[in-house]
Amino acid sequence: MIKIEHVKTISFVVVALATVFTSPAVGLLAGIVFAIVFGNPLPKMSKKISKNLLHISVVGLGFGMNIHEALQSGKDGMLFTIVSVSLVMILGWFLGKWVKLPKTSTYLISAGTAICGGSAIAAVAPITKSNDSEISISIATIFILNALALLIFPPIGKILGLSDTQFGTWAAIAIHDTSSVVGAGEIYSSYSGHTNLALQTATTVKLTRALWIIPLTFVTMFIFKDKSSKIKLPWFILFFVLAMLANTYLSIPAEISKAVVFVAKKSLTVTLFFIGSCLSIDAVKTVGIKPIILGVLLWIFIGLTSLFVII
Repeated sequence: MIKIEHVKTISFVVVALATVFTSPAVGLLAGIVFAIVFGNPLPKMSKKISKNLLHISVVGLGFGMNIHEALQSGKDGMLFTIVSVSLVMILGWFLGKWVKLPKTSTYLISAGTAICGGSAIAAVAPITKSNDSEISISIATIFILNALALLIFPPIGKILGLSDTQFGTWAAIAIHDTSSVVGAGEIYSSYSGHTNLALQTATTVKLTRALWIIPLTFVTMFIFKDKSSKIKLPWFILFFVLAMLANTYLSIPAEISKAVVFVAKKSLTVTLFFIGSCLSIDAVKTVGIKPIILGVLLWIFIGLTSLFVII
């Protein structure tokens, strides 16, 4: 007779593999729901897999970035990007203290808002030594705001009469995740019916913004360095940089680069399932609504500030 625990374990593995065919948001949600309803039957394995797969996914995403293209296309918004990233990180730090949110959760949500959503959180989370619950809640907060932005930004841009370039820049700065930025740019481009300028602007400016993952990780190492321990170089970030350089300077066939990025995105979705599966009801009760409050406040700040500057 098959034991209930065996059925739960098999179901857990099947659902994890099935998330390959879903989006990152669905993968994370599936993990959270499974953990809350059935409990995580493989907690130790989930933590180990999520950590290793997270590193691999981040490196793989590097093969989809061209440094020259990103810098050249986003040079006009470079100064604004530098200022906005710095302001969001500083403001997030103070707001986190105001709502009495843990240091690590505050840092993750601020990084996700300042740079590129889940990717930034994925990059700095191992360095901050955040637990799976903090990572899950931070990414969930960012994903909720991403979904909302995808729905409301294009109509707002149309009402305000923003040009394709203005909207593309605004979306790239005020929307967290790259996928949502691309989606919003594509929707806005469809309004004109004959140009992809909004989509192209949004994508290239976002790529430039995403490069800030690199210096942020090194700053994070110093901020979260234990007094009794040495600074450990996040080797996966080094490989992430090497992946970008390889994609920029080596004649890697486009089909291969696209395939690697595709696999990386899918593995990131599975990673988010395992991260979400480590979330417990007790952890949610402990953190409460504070991450949402911080995320919304930072989102409103960067959204309104960037819109004012662009207009």
